[in-house]
Amino acid sequence: MTEPVRLAKRLVELVACSRREAELYIAGGWVMVDGQIVEEPQFMVSEQLVELHPNADLTPIEPATLLFHHLNATNTTAICAGTRSADDLSGIHLLRQHFFKLTPCTPLERNASGLTVLTQDFRIIRKLKDEAATIEQEYIVEIAGEIMADGLKLLNHGLKFNGKPLPPAKVSWQNETRLRFALKGVIPGQIAAMCQKVGLDVISMRRIRIGRISMAKLQPDQWRYLMLHERF
Repeated sequence: MTEPVRLAKRLVELVACSRREAELYIAGGWVMVDGQIVEEPQFMVSEQLVELHPNADLTPIEPATLLFHHLNATNTTAICAGTRSADDLSGIHLLRQHFFKLTPCTPLERNASGLTVLTQDFRIIRKLKDEAATIEQEYIVEIAGEIMADGLKLLNHGLKFNGKPLPPAKVSWQNETRLRFALKGVIPGQIAAMCQKVGLDVISMRRIRIGRISMAKLQPDQWRYLMLHERF
């Protein structure tokens, strides 16, 4: 029986590449052991069949950014290979390491559902944090109650939260029971407080857009990659 060796070492022997190249191939999801993709260079193999995909690429792996349709009472444990949206058109090669060390950005309003961002990219983290006051978020808010006179006007501008005047927002009726909020620099609890001040109670709210990124057809508890050309 062949003595077990690291997968990276076996690949070097098979395709006459350098150790660094072997590690890049493996980390990139291009190497199969008995037909199963293995992404760990230190994985031990003996007599198993090791194969390198014919389209293998040595391009270093870019940090991933995932867009996730978060539901109330759910969490990011729903993010896995099986919950990737069928409508994901990014063409990005799915890797298990894309699910590691994801940082949540731009938190949802309390008790809200909708679009969330999780990323490994420090540039995305920095942008969404540093530009929070200028990146617009859009919510659909289901409400109950009777809005006070000039209530819609006040929702657009004229209310205070935590003792401070709120910047102008864009609030309009979507139908008789739903309001559309488009605002910047959202503070947790802000939308519910705004509605309460004009006589309305919030039943539910759903974020459908962050900057130029829309949730679109993304289904509940499903995710997709942020495409290379997309910008917040």
